[in-house]
Amino acid sequence: MKIDNQIEVAESPVKVNSTKLIRPVRKIKKKIIRNTEKPIQKYRFIIQLVFIALCIWIGVDFYLFAHYLETGGAAHFYSRPPGVDGFLPISSFMSFYLFLKTGVIHSAHPAGVFIFLAIVLMSLVFGKSFCSWLCPIGTISELIGDFGEKIMKKISRIMGHRHWKGKIYLPKWVDYPMRSIKYLLLGFLFYAVFVLMSTLALKAFLGSPYNQVADIKMYFFFANISETALIVLGVLFILSIFIRNFWCRFLCPYGALLGIFSFLSPYKIKRNPISCIDCGLCNKACPSAIKVDQVKTVFSDECTTCMSCVDACPVADTLELKSVFTKKKVSKKYVAVGVVAIFLVVTGFAMLKGHWQNDISKKDYLILYKNMDSFGHPTNPDAFKKLDKEAAIQGNKKLNDKNSTKFYK
Repeated sequence: MKIDNQIEVAESPVKVNSTKLIRPVRKIKKKIIRNTEKPIQKYRFIIQLVFIALCIWIGVDFYLFAHYLETGGAAHFYSRPPGVDGFLPISSFMSFYLFLKTGVIHSAHPAGVFIFLAIVLMSLVFGKSFCSWLCPIGTISELIGDFGEKIMKKISRIMGHRHWKGKIYLPKWVDYPMRSIKYLLLGFLFYAVFVLMSTLALKAFLGSPYNQVADIKMYFFFANISETALIVLGVLFILSIFIRNFWCRFLCPYGALLGIFSFLSPYKIKRNPISCIDCGLCNKACPSAIKVDQVKTVFSDECTTCMSCVDACPVADTLELKSVFTKKKVSKKYVAVGVVAIFLVVTGFAMLKGHWQNDISKKDYLILYKNMDSFGHPTNPDAFKKLDKEAAIQGNKKLNDKNSTKFYK
């Protein structure tokens, strides 16, 4: 079917029976208006690159900070970059939950609370947009997926399969159970934090030496990466070549959490079935393998509001991001500006209010670093219960000491 501003005319086959000839029926097909709206993908990629550059900057600063600790304070001191808290999602989640319960922002990783809040707000407004606009792992996964498609297209041409697009889609009976893994991981975290840990236990964990140096331990995990970890990363890389966004789709509990929040977003991608020409280009463009051409409203925990399907639609006013309440169209530019603005406003507010830097001194960091290998954390339900009991005993002891002091006064 041609896509232009002209009316197309088609003839049905001539029907002949034993008595008369039936004239061809001329069908008037609807007028199709080409989608002339500029794509947003170039700008999305620029935003992704800027955020990657920001992460590299944080990484360099943290390397210099870690080098100071390695030398026992002999090297020039570089302050710890607070942005590294964004790479501690579990600690940030627990700190945010503690803030909701007590109204107190824990001082160990305060920046993580606001980075987590900004990401949640993005999901509540524009769906799981963090994953496709800012997340560095999401960007790397996209690039690996693009690389994989190019490789597989070349292989298919060599083998004579010229019509294959280089994409591998898992069958539903494999895809659905695999996608549930990230929700199981998220469920264990919820169970550990919401069920097994009291407020005292939360405070005890967040104030523990392990949590205070969690970022340093993470850095040295990758700086001195083991053979096993390299093998795991290599396997994930290879799987991501053949199955786009393997980590994000099947294993990332952070993405699972944002996917749940995305259901509350007032903005959804909607398809106009009247003007839709069933070309299937939206399906091919979707990195999450959502069957966009089969629904009127995209209501999926895998949709990242990347707008690739909207850009790919060749017909005007057919695939758009709209408010579920007002039914009004939301410009793609507003998504780009909105995602960046939410992140900058929330983190900027934290900086202005003094909730960005932690309160751990250079001297304390040097002491913590020397004993870092001896610090551990709960890894199973029994360990969480033990932490909860110890926190309760410690809390009662402090309370008794406080009451005794008041009595003697």
